[in-house]
Amino acid sequence: MAAVAQASGRGLSDGDLEAIRDGLAAGRKPRVQFTDAAGQIAGQIGQVVSLGDPAESDEFVMVRFGKDELPFSPGDLRVAPRGATARKAAPAPAVPEPVVPPGPAFVLDQPVVPPVQRSGGDDQTGAPAPRKGGDEVAAPRKNADEGTAPRKAAGRSAKAKPAPGLTVTLAYAEGEWTVAANQGAKALAKPYVVRPAEALRMVALVDVPGVQEAVEQIMAAERAEAEAQAQRLRAELAEVEARLAELGEAG
Repeated sequence: MAAVAQASGRGLSDGDLEAIRDGLAAGRKPRVQFTDAAGQIAGQIGQVVSLGDPAESDEFVMVRFGKDELPFSPGDLRVAPRGATARKAAPAPAVPEPVVPPGPAFVLDQPVVPPVQRSGGDDQTGAPAPRKGGDEVAAPRKNADEGTAPRKAAGRSAKAKPAPGLTVTLAYAEGEWTVAANQGAKALAKPYVVRPAEALRMVALVDVPGVQEAVEQIMAAERAEAEAQAQRLRAELAEVEARLAELGEAG
């Protein structure tokens, strides 16, 4: 409970960032804990591997979480207290099976064999009298219902219909990451755009090598395209500044 309560605290302060920077310079990897601002991974533990330039991006703290290294903002992190462990999800309560009362026992009527009397007057229960001529009496036929399996007990309660499944979809198309949610055929949340950093955090929770490689390829392609666009803009800006300088000399 202490780790959960601390994970909801404030993010890293300037002093915390300085201490982390000193620890990195000394060859250490300071441990941090994700706050509630980090979303689903709040309470988990990571290691800071580097600090970037806060002037370039708000998410300049590079944290190793599992097998991945992802950027986070100081508000997403706090210094991990001593002995802090990752928050574990509570197991879902087991749903008991409905108890079906046993049906009443079905008892078959057994044939009653009357006692057979001999001429001498002595009674012998269950012994059939012999026929004339020495022929033995045939064994009595079994009741038509004897030996058949009892019918299934009626009135069993039907099982409750399970709730429709919940599907959350993270998709990438035309340079944008979107998230959508459906429960059965009902749309709970239409696709809405999320930041690449948030998409990376969601993908980090899925420990599947194929998914990780696909996301890394997408991010590498976007990064290369952004760098190419930045170079074109720098070249255009240089031309404009040169033109401006010429006009200034002419004036």
